Amino acid sequence: MGSFVAGLDASAVNVALPSISADLGGGLAGQQWVANAYLLALGSLILVGGSLGDLLGERRMFVLGVSGFGVVSVLCAAAPSIEVLIACRALQGVFGALLTPSSLAVIVSAFPQRERGAAIGSWTAWAGIATVVGPLAGGYLVDAASWRWIFAINVPFVAIAVTLVLRAVPARDPGRARVPVDWAGAGLCVLGLAGPVLALIRQPASGWGAPDVLIPGLAGLALLGAFLAWEARAEHPMLPLSLFRRRNFAVGNAQTFAMYGGLGATFFFLVLFLQQVAGYAALQAGVATLPTTIIMFSLSKRAGRLADRHGPRLFMGLGPIVAAAGLALMLRLDAGLDYWTDLFPALLLFSLGLSATVAPLTATVLADADERNAGIASGVNNAVARVAGLLTVAALGAVGAASFTASVDRGLDGRRLDPQAQRVVQEAKRRTLARADTGALPGPEGAAVASAVTDAAVHAFRLGIGIAAGLVALGGLLGLAGIVNPRRVVRCEDCPGGQLAGQPADAARDPLPAVALPARPRTA
Repeated sequence: MGSFVAGLDASAVNVALPSISADLGGGLAGQQWVANAYLLALGSLILVGGSLGDLLGERRMFVLGVSGFGVVSVLCAAAPSIEVLIACRALQGVFGALLTPSSLAVIVSAFPQRERGAAIGSWTAWAGIATVVGPLAGGYLVDAASWRWIFAINVPFVAIAVTLVLRAVPARDPGRARVPVDWAGAGLCVLGLAGPVLALIRQPASGWGAPDVLIPGLAGLALLGAFLAWEARAEHPMLPLSLFRRRNFAVGNAQTFAMYGGLGATFFFLVLFLQQVAGYAALQAGVATLPTTIIMFSLSKRAGRLADRHGPRLFMGLGPIVAAAGLALMLRLDAGLDYWTDLFPALLLFSLGLSATVAPLTATVLADADERNAGIASGVNNAVARVAGLLTVAALGAVGAASFTASVDRGLDGRRLDPQAQRVVQEAKRRTLARADTGALPGPEGAAVASAVTDAAVHAFRLGIGIAAGLVALGGLLGLAGIVNPRRVVRCEDCPGGQLAGQPADAARDPLPAVALPARPRTA
């Protein structure tokens, strides 16, 4: 239930972004922040959430995370402005960072070893169901009622989750090892990531030389440098840099960053394009991306078994290249797209490549960490996936906005517009991926503005998707060039959803066990 709530909310928000923007304003920058505020808090604090679970108990952190997520969901539903909604989304990310690492650990503490496999399978299934249901439920609620219901609907699931955990899950044995929380590292990480994200989102409106772009951008980069320096000398770092000396761990996380960056940008821009340019309703946009989820959760475990048998390197190399080819097919899309001939074949190819990649990628990263560091390795990989989506959505938003503005100006070059038409064009530039509202303009002038804005939106979308395809293909090249046989066997079929479905089984391992056990023999 707890994982379902977080997954449902995360997958439904993208479908609601056009409706949120129409109601609260904010344009593309506001839409970016609604998505990025959550990812910023979640990605930078997820390792701290794992440390707090170790220090105070997984059940306590799970209950706090789920309860807080529910309370903040109500605040999101009642948000009177885009600024309040963004702040509440950031708080959702904070509580999500408590919920995500502890969810699987709660299952491990509640079930004996012989029953744990089935329990973990059910947990993974609920995460998968949330990913399927989210866009459909979100699209239906947006069309039938209001975007506010995608947040309010969380409340009954939160109540069920808290009740079940308090009644059924025992408190953890306090005798287990406790690791201090790296608060300084967490603060540096949050502020360091926030600076570049703020700069990238403000850049289209202010320009690179503006103080509100230059100052947070440079300050954020300096804080990220301070974060790395602190982690290198901290006694209990939230990000153990020593893990990156291991080849597969370093290459696998680099591939995770490239791939999940491309994936985050793809789904963000595709859903906006379908609704704001192609004219899809919210429910139609949610249904349109459903084949990816169905194929992912139908085939990824089977692909994982093949990778267990034949080795992960080719799956990690060729899978992303196939997925990138599917994204490249989306470069054909325009405002009058036909779903079955234009978008569906691209999604099919993209989904097949993605299904071949996610389980081997996660398993290989975990296999390069020893048993003692398996939990923290999973947390790092999960954080890398979140941060990748955060940064690429911000960066490609800036690129897309600049491309859109330049394309509109080229399309209207030499045409004299009256003041009303100029206002329509300026509003379109602020929204970026959207058609212009030209209903009040005279026929020829309105047609010219509408054509220029629509063509610019299609061009900006294709640019963003092209860069996303390049990032996913780069992930495949990194896999082919850098991955070697894993140091330790982690079965791909134990990681069927990769970081798309939360965290795999190794996430529940203690980073610092209280009793030193003899090392298990490793498989060559």
